[in-house]
Amino acid sequence: MSRKRPTVADLRAMKGKRQLTMLRVLTMDEAEAAERAGVDIVSVPPELVLNPEYRDAAPSLFTMPGENFYEIGTADDFLRWAFRLYKAGADAVYCSAGFATVKRLADDAIPVIGHVGLIPSRATWTGGFKAVGKTAETAMQIFEAVKQYEAVGALGAEIEVVPVEVAKAISERTSLIMLSMGAGTGCDAQYLFADDILGQNRGHMPRHSKVYRNFAAEYDRLQAERVAAFSEYVADVNSGAYPEDKHVVRMDPAELKLFLDKVGQL
Repeated sequence: MSRKRPTVADLRAMKGKRQLTMLRVLTMDEAEAAERAGVDIVSVPPELVLNPEYRDAAPSLFTMPGENFYEIGTADDFLRWAFRLYKAGADAVYCSAGFATVKRLADDAIPVIGHVGLIPSRATWTGGFKAVGKTAETAMQIFEAVKQYEAVGALGAEIEVVPVEVAKAISERTSLIMLSMGAGTGCDAQYLFADDILGQNRGHMPRHSKVYRNFAAEYDRLQAERVAAFSEYVADVNSGAYPEDKHVVRMDPAELKLFLDKVGQL
């Protein structure tokens, strides 16, 4: 039996009852795999939601498109961007812009997911790509940000690389759906990138990630096979082994004679 796509009300009703699963997926194939695997929530590039085939591939995934705030612009730009995605089938949007922009979206009934803790687009303010909230003072700043998100009407917030004790205490004290990326099980959902799970990431592997497959090795094998196949093709052309008679079209001999006679008269 097919699953029902959760609504905002469903997610709120599930808060604190079970751990939801969330992935960042980049392709239609990954979205379809997440659907078939029973993942609850996905973060996606906007263009994926705008693809008219997306909901056929992922009918029950609670889908949250997002881009960095500096790619979108002002609050007005965000609102136009969000309306277009909501119309196309998005269930919520990710917004790392300021609280005023989040409020602008929420005031127009767009479900918004914010971001606290390590925010990559703002990492310079918290010392770079490292854990945030390891002191009482910085943990309190995260809590205050969550409360501000509540006040402006956000649905939830990604909480990234925050001590598990801090994340749990905050999640227990907010109505927001808290999406944990490296912040432990005290939140409402576990969030990983498909690139990491599939072993496609060739760069830095975050501490919170877990690799389940080695796609990078498979891609290397396929690339080696491409080079080998192309090299064999080049060799066949150079040796005359390609094309063979089965690869070409032959003309009826009588028609060929007529053609050559005509060509010869020119």
